[in-house]
Amino acid sequence: MAQQLLSSSPLSCPSISNRRHICLFNNGLLLVVSLLLLLGAGSPLFLFPYISFSSSSSMPLDWRDYSLTQAAKFVAKDRTVIVCTVSYPFLPFLNNWLISVSRQKHQDKVLVIAEDYATLYLINKKWPGHAVLILPALDSHIEHRFGSRGFFKFTSRRPQHLLQLLELGYNVMYNDVDMVWLQDPFQYLKGRHDAYFTDDRTTIKPLNHSHDLPLPDRKGMTYICSCMIFLRPKHGAKLLMKKWIEELQAGSKAYEGNDQPAFNWALNKTYHQVDLYLLSQAAFPTGGLYFKNKKWVEETKGKHVIVHNNYIIGYYNKMKRFQDFGLWLVDDHAFESPLGKLE
Repeated sequence: MAQQLLSSSPLSCPSISNRRHICLFNNGLLLVVSLLLLLGAGSPLFLFPYISFSSSSSMPLDWRDYSLTQAAKFVAKDRTVIVCTVSYPFLPFLNNWLISVSRQKHQDKVLVIAEDYATLYLINKKWPGHAVLILPALDSHIEHRFGSRGFFKFTSRRPQHLLQLLELGYNVMYNDVDMVWLQDPFQYLKGRHDAYFTDDRTTIKPLNHSHDLPLPDRKGMTYICSCMIFLRPKHGAKLLMKKWIEELQAGSKAYEGNDQPAFNWALNKTYHQVDLYLLSQAAFPTGGLYFKNKKWVEETKGKHVIVHNNYIIGYYNKMKRFQDFGLWLVDDHAFESPLGKLE
């Protein structure tokens, strides 16, 4: 990615005639840089600490001015963006997840939606162009525990971000960062469905289970996880996101602390209008199954694609469980992450 950023630097002029003013600017910039080098000023990049260069769009002088439109355009490959949302305390989990994504050669598609300025600047310093902040910014020093108001503020903005990306015309995969990729998930996104999602239940399904939305229980609820979603920029996916937003706004007190029930209500209220696809349980197991049912894990060995470290609360509890199962990659493999080792 660093080579891509440098090779697409505006130091090379576009050949399009209607961009002559850009060429004039670039020629002047090239002259200044050359003089600085002759004077022994070292690398010219020290002049632009907040800029990552792109031939398709100009980067901001300050990352606070970096828009979602710019960021998506910069990272998208094959009109696809992989999105996560992260606050500063969870950067180690982001790095752990990124290592696993990098092993499947999809890291260049990743866009981190930073929830605070500390995260925005740190990521873009180490990996320019791959983090964007959508106001309002949260407090970078607070660890938002599951079920807290801060956690709800953090997660309830998710459908708005996803809808924006869909409106821009991108396929969008969303992941929570307490996940680890063991295989390439894109090979499992079969067909041209509007929305793909995973079951959060621990009840074991047959390997050839239905890919339809499961039937609701006696209380009218389904238990679909909102932490791993793939959406195509089609009417149905946009409708689902809009309904999710409506549910969150209408029942904010009822859902406070957890956005997932609102997602399930949105699924149930739109399933006649949206082409939905339930992903394989064996490939995308919930943490309550993968980490707690050794027999099932052995029987489905080799089929696991993305493992979700849910069904456990607490930052260090999640970390320890990853460590116990050999899925905490940061300590020994930080060099495989685009962020490298975090201090």
